[in-house]
Order: sequence, then structure tokens, then C-alpha cells
Amino acid sequence: MDDRIYQLLKVTAIVLTLAWVGWSIYDSFVEDRTPGELSYHSANNLFEDGAYDRALREYDNALRIDPGNIYALRGRARSLMQLGRYQKALAAFGRALEREPDFAATYANRGILYDRMGEYQKAIADYEKSLQLDESVAEGPHWLTRFLRLQPDKPPSVADRARYLRAQLAKPKSERLLRLPEADTAQRSYKQ
Repeated sequence: MDDRIYQLLKVTAIVLTLAWVGWSIYDSFVEDRTPGELSYHSANNLFEDGAYDRALREYDNALRIDPGNIYALRGRARSLMQLGRYQKALAAFGRALEREPDFAATYANRGILYDRMGEYQKAIADYEKSLQLDESVAEGPHWLTRFLRLQPDKPPSVADRARYLRAQLAKPKSERLLRLPEADTAQRSYKQ
């Protein structure tokens, strides 16, 4: 290997290592953290790994430390939804919307909850409200998020689901197909 290339690679490796160490020190010791932030981040990681019961415990811990943590409250609601505790999830989404009524992802997630509960008109209303507040919700997860989730195909967005539900509800009851288990399980909650 050419000596100049070797020197360049060596210097680049040293600079990147020092930058990483510096960032780690800043992130661990210097940056201001709110109370409960460690539990909140731990809960997010557990949620992404599908450990919803453990994520719920961490979100609850974050809320015990900082009852005003809206992010932990939203995460708690999403965890409850994933665990099938729909009434508690509905109450948690309601509290989150009371605190921050213009956050589109909370409406999208509550719409998913209503959808799972079979309350399709309410689901459509929440899907539409989320799209009204933030049109980017219609795009669904970013390609990088899908890559990290090992999800090559774009899952249905709330806009897709709202269109589908509207079309199905327009049909006679005997012809409606409101649940598609394969497609329904692909619909993931929206991150806050």
C-alpha cells in the first residue's frame, strides 16, 4: 500500500476515534438530561425490540420520576396498545392529547388503536385528523427506519388504511372485509 494512503487512513482513524470518544464523554457527562430520561430511552429500545411489557415498566418508571414527560406517556400508550390493553391505552392516548392536542402521531396511533378495537369510524376520524395536522404522516416510516426494522416493504400508512376503511364501510355489511390480519399486523405505531 502506498505510504501516503496509509498515513491518510491512519490519521482518519485517529480523528474518528477521538471524535467518538469526545461525543461519548459529552453525551454521558456534559449534556443536560431531564429526570427519567434514561428510563425513557431504555423503554424506547425495549419497545423497538418488541419487549412491550418491559418497555411499559420503563415508561412507567420515567413517568414516576417526571410525571410531565409527554414522550414517556405516549410510549406508555403505545406499549399498552401492543399488549392488548386497549382501554388503558385509550386513556393514556387521551391524556397525551389533553397535554398536546396538535401532535399528529398521537392521533395516528389512537386511530390504529380504534382500528384494532373495531371502532372504524373513530379510527378514520383520528387518521384524518393526524393527516390534517401533519401531511408527512401519510408517508409512513422513513426508509432508514424500515431498514433498521428489517422491513423491506413499505407498510400501509394511516392514509392507506383510512382509504381502505372508507371503501369497505361504503359496501353492504355482508360484503365488508374490515380486517386483514396480514396487513393489519404490518401497521406499526408511529414514533413520537
